[in-house]
Amino acid sequence: MLTEAFPQLNSARAVAAMRTFFRSGWFVGVAVLLMACSELFGVEIAVIYLYLFFGLLIVLFCDDMLPITPMVVCGYMTFSAKNNPAKFPDSLFGQPEGQLALFYAVAVIVVVLAGRLISIQMRGEKRGVPKLLWGYLALGAAYLLSGLLSPYYDSKTVLMGFVQIAALCGFYFYFYFTVRWDNVPKGYLPLVVTVVGAGLLAEIAGMYFNPGVIGADGGINRGNLYTGWGIYNNVGCMMAMCMPAPVWFAVKKKNGWLFTILGTVYYLGTLLTQSRGAMLFGSIVYLGCVMATLVGAKKGERRWHFVVYAAFLAAAVVGILVFREQFVDLFASVISQGFNDSARFDTWRACWQRFLEHPVFGVGFYKTPGTVMTENGMFTEFTDGTPEGMFLALRSHNTFFQLIATGGTVALAAYAFHRIQTLVLCLRRPNAEKIVTLLCIAALLLTSLTDCHMFNMGPGLMYSVLLVFAEKAASGKPQKEENAPLPAVTEAR
Repeated sequence: MLTEAFPQLNSARAVAAMRTFFRSGWFVGVAVLLMACSELFGVEIAVIYLYLFFGLLIVLFCDDMLPITPMVVCGYMTFSAKNNPAKFPDSLFGQPEGQLALFYAVAVIVVVLAGRLISIQMRGEKRGVPKLLWGYLALGAAYLLSGLLSPYYDSKTVLMGFVQIAALCGFYFYFYFTVRWDNVPKGYLPLVVTVVGAGLLAEIAGMYFNPGVIGADGGINRGNLYTGWGIYNNVGCMMAMCMPAPVWFAVKKKNGWLFTILGTVYYLGTLLTQSRGAMLFGSIVYLGCVMATLVGAKKGERRWHFVVYAAFLAAAVVGILVFREQFVDLFASVISQGFNDSARFDTWRACWQRFLEHPVFGVGFYKTPGTVMTENGMFTEFTDGTPEGMFLALRSHNTFFQLIATGGTVALAAYAFHRIQTLVLCLRRPNAEKIVTLLCIAALLLTSLTDCHMFNMGPGLMYSVLLVFAEKAASGKPQKEENAPLPAVTEAR
């Protein structure tokens, strides 16, 4: 904005250096490092205001909004376990001062982003119609109308519907209209998601230092594996979504087997979250990553990827055989749960009943049956709708049952239309970035078969970013290679 008002600033060395930094891998690393430090050490307010400061510099001096991408993806995951108000009511965000500080920061961020969007639109650049526009409009309308014709339709459920669709598409549209897509370095989003995965690994390690994680018998109590932004299930979903990102580097770069190792480490991180859904469906996605890597890699590189996967498989088999007791202790909570459905079947049966009662528009978000975790964090209880006084509606731990209970046939049809559009987008003229996007989204969709991630805010933000990058990668517009913020690995020949 400032450089548009004063064009002479564009020739200033300081401005050029600032633009280069914000578009580089160095800034991605800074954003992710701040995210990890915030969650691990409880310095959310300082980090959020640093993000705000960086955002102001980007708005004032950068020619588009691409550099805010890592902060958009990371922002949700900055909240720490020690300041989790659900676990510690007297912590920072359980107090008025913490809540006000957060509110002011978010309010300023919204105003600044809106101002930049308006200033870019005033340039009069023609960008066309987003490919996913109609699917998102249909899904948004279905969310806003959820519960219509039932006694439960009110302003609160409309507001929740708006929050849900905003998380899923807000940054899809924002980046579509504020990024100069002909100037985006190749591999930028895979780099962002790959580095975010490293930050998540640090947060997963930090969860194991929570009070009560190690039981008296030496086993791990997964009920105490949590952060300030979610429990082990939430962290497992996000880690699984980051796992495919290194595939882009594995197939595009010389010595890409190093990134195959990194992707495998991310898979192990997914297992360590001890989320049964993430462990199961993350394994399926990991197999997809294996196939994508072996098929997409150059001939000379393929054998090294195969060696990595073979070595991992051998090490896993030997490790389980030799350290069987240690594995049993590590995954004691998962083993003890076995096939316990944690009230999901009761919830899904109740969702079906709600659908039969109101098949067109459902019963809205707050009357949809959901599940709530008990105090020990190990079991989940069924509840017939969200209790009074809660803003975030309970979820049904399955996308299909959530949709039919909340929005009925209308919501299910709108979601199907949106899903068809996204599949066409990712599968038509596929390239490495679109395949990675498809695998990342597959991790979200699959884990949402037994959980509520499609209706959580954090995965929704990453989902929207993944889709807009996939669409612009498919647009045929050239992306610059020079100054690309990629790791220092030479291209395979």
